[in-house]
Parts: sequence; C-alpha cells; structure tokens
Amino acid sequence: MAGTDAKFPIDMSKLQKLVLDPSKPQLSDEQRSALKNNIQIMRDAIVLFTATGAARGVSGHTGGAYDTVPEVNMLLSLFNHSNKYVPILFDEAGHRVATQYLVSALEGHLPWEHLLHYREANSKLPGHPELGLTPGVKFSSGRLGHIWPFVNGIALANRDKTVFMLGSDGSQQEGNDAEAARLAVAQGLNVKVIIDDNDVTIAGHPSQYLKGYDVTKTLEGHGLKVVTVNGEDIDALWGALCQIISHDGPAAIVCKRKMAPGVPDIEGSTHGHDVIPVKAALKYFAGRGYPEELAGNILNNIKPYAFPYLYIGSSKELGANRVVFGEAVNLVLDTLSKEEAAKKVMVIDSDLEGSTGLKAIHQKHPEVFVPSGIMERGNFSAAAGFGFDSEKYGVFSTFSAFLEMVVSEITMARLNFCNVLCHFSHSGVDEMADNTCHFGVNSLFADNGLADTQSWLYFPADPAQMTAVVKRVFFDKGIRFIFSTRSKVPYILKEDGSRYFGDDYEFVPGKDEVIVEGKAGYVVSYGEMLYRSWDAVLRCRQEGLDVGLINKPTLNLVDEQAIRKVGQSPFVLVVESLNQKTGLGSKFGTWLLERGFTPKYGYMGTNKEGCGGLTEQIPHQGLDPQSIILKIKQLSQ
Repeated sequence: MAGTDAKFPIDMSKLQKLVLDPSKPQLSDEQRSALKNNIQIMRDAIVLFTATGAARGVSGHTGGAYDTVPEVNMLLSLFNHSNKYVPILFDEAGHRVATQYLVSALEGHLPWEHLLHYREANSKLPGHPELGLTPGVKFSSGRLGHIWPFVNGIALANRDKTVFMLGSDGSQQEGNDAEAARLAVAQGLNVKVIIDDNDVTIAGHPSQYLKGYDVTKTLEGHGLKVVTVNGEDIDALWGALCQIISHDGPAAIVCKRKMAPGVPDIEGSTHGHDVIPVKAALKYFAGRGYPEELAGNILNNIKPYAFPYLYIGSSKELGANRVVFGEAVNLVLDTLSKEEAAKKVMVIDSDLEGSTGLKAIHQKHPEVFVPSGIMERGNFSAAAGFGFDSEKYGVFSTFSAFLEMVVSEITMARLNFCNVLCHFSHSGVDEMADNTCHFGVNSLFADNGLADTQSWLYFPADPAQMTAVVKRVFFDKGIRFIFSTRSKVPYILKEDGSRYFGDDYEFVPGKDEVIVEGKAGYVVSYGEMLYRSWDAVLRCRQEGLDVGLINKPTLNLVDEQAIRKVGQSPFVLVVESLNQKTGLGSKFGTWLLERGFTPKYGYMGTNKEGCGGLTEQIPHQGLDPQSIILKIKQLSQ
C-alpha cells in the first residue's frame, strides 16, 4: 500500500524504555547507547510524518520538534523514574506539535500510521496542540508567550512536584515570558525550563535582527539558575538537567544547537522552522541508509486536496491580499524621496515579514523598515510612538489572532492620538491549518474606543480593492486597521465580466458598496467571504430569487444610505468569517433596530473549533456558498 494507506515504515518497536535517575549525572555506556538509539528513531519519525504535511500542501513545522528530541527523551525517562514530576511535556512553542503527536503515539493513544495524516483536515492532528481534540494531547498551545505563565500556575498547584517546560529562543522574546520568569523567581517555583536556542525564527536569525538579545543573560538577569550547553552533546545535556533538578527553585537549560542539526537543505536555516520539503526529506532518508521506497512510497503518493468547486462572479486569477498590502505601501512610499520616507514613515516587523507582506517593503524601502522580534505589544507601541508626532506614521503588522494581544496598547495609542496603520493578516479561518489558536476572528476588538472617538477597520475583498484602500487611507490620521486572509482570493467581477474594483474605482472610507440591487432581500459581506457570497447570490438570482449584495469594506461604521436600503428590504443576511459572537453580524441587527428597520435578520460566522486542513475550514464552519444559499432561501420564505 502507498501514501497514507501504508504501514508506518520506521520500526518504532526498536525504541528502548529508559529510566534515568537525576542523582546520577553520569550516563552509563548502556544509557548513552539507548538514548542515541531513541533520539535517532524519533527524529526519523518526525521527519517522515511532518513531511507528509509538505506533500499534501498544508505546510507544518519540522525543525523545532526535531531539535528537542534529546531533551524530550530525557524528560520521558525521568517520568519513568519517579512521580515527583508533573508528567506533561509542556511546550511554549505550539508549532512543535509533532512532539506531542509522537508522544501520543508512543503512549498508545494513536496508531503510528495515523501520524501520516499530519495536519490533514478532520484528522485531529492540527498545526498546534489542542486539548480535547487529539487523543493523548495533554494541553493546548500555539500563541507564543502564553505557556510559561500557565506553567507557573501548574507549579503553584503542585508545590510538591517539579514542572518542566520546553522553551524556545523565539517565545522567550515575548514580554509574557519575562513576567513569568519574575513570578517564578519571586515565588521560588520548581519550574525547570529547557530552551532550544537555535537562533532561527520565521523571518530570520535573532542574532541578526535582535542584536543584544541573549537568552542566558536574560534569564540570569531575572534570577534563574541557568546552565548553557551544546544541546547535541547528550552527556552535557543530561548533566545540566541533573543540575537544574537539584536546584531549589526555578532554573533553565539553554541548549545551543543549529536548527534541524544534520538535516540536509534545512540545517541552520529559516527553512528548518517550516516543514521539510519532500525532496529534502527523501535526501535525509537516503543519507540515513533507508531504502528509497521507505519514504518515497508514502511521500510521493500524497497529493494536495483540491476543492472541487467552480465559483461564478469572480476571476480564476488569484492574488494574496496579505502580500499586496506591502506592495501597495510601496506604491505610496514611491511618491516620496528616500529621505522624506525615512523621516515620515516607520514600518516595524514582528518576525512575520514574509507572512504579512512587509518583506516587500523591507526589500524596496529599507530606509523605513525596522526588523524586530516576537514582541507584538512592544512593537505596536513603538509604531504608535513614532506616530505620536502628527506628521509621522507608524506601520505595524502581525497575524489577526494576535490582535487580541495588543488591545490595551491600542487603547493607549488612541488616547495619545497616534497615527498607526495596522495590517492584521491571516484573518478569519480560510486555509488556517494552524487551526483554532490561530483563528483571527475577534477583529472588532480593535474598535474598543468610546463613542466620542473613531477608529477605522477595513477588510478589502480582493487585491485591487486592497491597493485602493491602502493608497487612500495611508496618510489618514489616527489608528487604522486593514485585514487580510492567509488564503489567496479571486478578483470580484461585475455581471458583464469586468473587474468591480477596476482602474476607475475609488475607495471611500465608511461607504458600503452595492454589488447588485435586489428586491427579495440583501446579503451583506466583505473580505474573503464576498466572492463566496457573490457566488451564492448569483446562483439564487439564476433561480429567480432577486437577492442583492452589499460589500461592507469598512466594518465598524454605519453607512446610513446603505443601511436604509437593506433595512427596507424583506431580509438581511450578514455573511463573514469572523466570530459569530463578536463580528459584524452581532452588531448589524442592532444598527437596524436603532433605525426602526425590522427585516428578517440572519448572520453567519465562525462558530466552532477548526477541523485543520486548508480549504476545508470554510465549509466546516457552514460558510460555503451552498450553506449561504440555504440560509438565503430560509430567510426569503
């Protein structure tokens, strides 16, 4: 059998149960041999099943989980030795989820073959660990900086036990970790942190973009006992682990190593942070002496899932709005001299420039670009501080899920009348294989000012509208938010086949746009749900149901003319991928009632935890065109 039907080809029965006693810091020859054996087998397994994510096109992460296998083996051997430890491998880097899945299989919660479905939709193996979803997974993780404070609480609840946490030099950049370190020291918590310091994050190398950052010195400054070792020297690593266990109170090991040591094509590079490409995985197994067909039989027979649906009302051509944002900013900066741009604009990154479109700005306009680390709160406030001068403008960008982390900073920037343009990519749920913890669905939290202040939340529907929005609002005063999705989107087409947001289009903040008039009722949508809603509306119109469609690119302002139009129609249906509890739909009905309009009302949004995969997320939430059509027909009865 081939592909995911194959048997797991690595012989996991060769793993040796190991019990290590921390009172004996010297490894015996037998223990050392068993450790090396287990480390290699587990690393082989991680390379194999994470590479299936590359094969099926859902991405993933190989290097981090591969790195930490030595310390994982040692911790498991400690759990075998004594009940003095909380037997959970807490990990602040949720993208190292392959570790959790490997251990779940090791403990018998999953068959080894199931790991070949890594990040596949409905496999219960999403891109980050989710408690209650995957058998054997003991905690949820995914947003950096959130686990150490949580582990402190575990330690407070288990004063008689030692609690371990796998750390990373990326997550340690978060301000939460500094707070957690101070509490652990102040309370003398028996928290032991083992940090994979591989000098690689998504966008680059901390030693280059965050000069002066030193994990060892930082933790020592907080008061922790810190032992720094070569993470690939298992004798030194075990000795260090014994040291921090014997220490009364919080302590850490900083494991210096290259990312993905010994893995061709990705060792020491940012590519190691992501999923290993299939070709690199096959080269790895060839170098390890495995038969060519061992991995090839699986990886070469897994194909990306193709969503079998032909949309009408939009182009076959797709564009990535999150990338177009950066290109559109460049169009604005191109109108300024380099000197004027550097004086007037500052663009700060949070280690996501390749994901949020800032890379284009970095490449073309380095004079305005500030590379920075995984420090969303501080970076946002730096952008706000730059924009404190009424003639200067800060630009900040990260994933929409992390908007929830900067809500307080947004308030203070508003109270200081700062000029900040925020781009939050990866909004909604479309193609979010990282799953629930990375859903960007609470975007309206940004509109947290009082009624006597104003913010602007924009969600363009396609690349052409994204360009128009950025060019129009870039030099507006105050805080402006622009949202985009991880997924690419098609161009919205008029009924005659031309682009709706063509060369003659002019974006007007606060103005809703009539895509098509309708007498039976209106669908109100925006962003990546507009083309899906347009497809549903057109199919209803083909059946004789005269439904209209409104695009609402400014999410938080009421267009009085447009709301009067839809409010006087028989029904209104809001379709979005934001949280059904907090999105536009939760507000629009109130706006209608405040104005005396009482059409039948419905709203559709994200309403449950994700299913993993990519295009499967939208139908999983009941937001596909057929579901929209069904809701339209229910409201029109």
